[in-house]
Amino acid sequence: MPLTLTVSDEVHALVPGFTPLVVEARGLVNGPSNEASSALLDEAARRVAERLGGRAPHEDPHMAAWRAAYTAFGAKPSRTRNSAEALARRALTGAGLPRINLLVDAYNALSVARLIPVGGEDLDRVRGGMRLVRATGREPFVTVAGGEETVECPDPGEIVWCDEEGVTCRRWNWRQGPRTRLTEESVNGLFLLESLAPMDPAELEAAGVELAESLEKLSPGARITLRDAD
Repeated sequence: MPLTLTVSDEVHALVPGFTPLVVEARGLVNGPSNEASSALLDEAARRVAERLGGRAPHEDPHMAAWRAAYTAFGAKPSRTRNSAEALARRALTGAGLPRINLLVDAYNALSVARLIPVGGEDLDRVRGGMRLVRATGREPFVTVAGGEETVECPDPGEIVWCDEEGVTCRRWNWRQGPRTRLTEESVNGLFLLESLAPMDPAELEAAGVELAESLEKLSPGARITLRDAD
């Protein structure tokens, strides 16, 4: 059964232009970063530099829309950047993009190249369906600080992704918790592409198709489907 993803009415009311796209993949083969995944990241850095033409990532209209969305729920977007903007900034510096593992490299590359926040979850570690909600401030978020596991809670009103066990990603797409991350042992994954107006729906769909093609090349034989959130 496909994992259920829902977006709360409160989130739609606060940010009416939000459109998610789900890429669900089963039978994946993950592993350490290699030449193929590194090539995806290098090409993504080239593509985003060409797209921006010397501008900073936050000057792109889609990134500007995400900054406005973060401000709407009380976050400071210059301090807690959405995942795509943070990666793009790194891609444009000498530091370059991190190499994590095959699956994470693939979705990070897509995120940078097209300036779309993309998250990846291990389907076997998600408990129940996933929901995008405004937090009460009491939901647990398990993370790691100083090398040790710790539990923190989101700010009241903060937009978070959560499952039945707690928060899986804070501030919409800012920081993912380790519990549901894709590891080298992951075989079933869910990739969530998140867009806001003014991004055209056709561009979002094309991004989903591109990610699916990258996953198929890295994991031949994987069963991949694209769908909207519920």
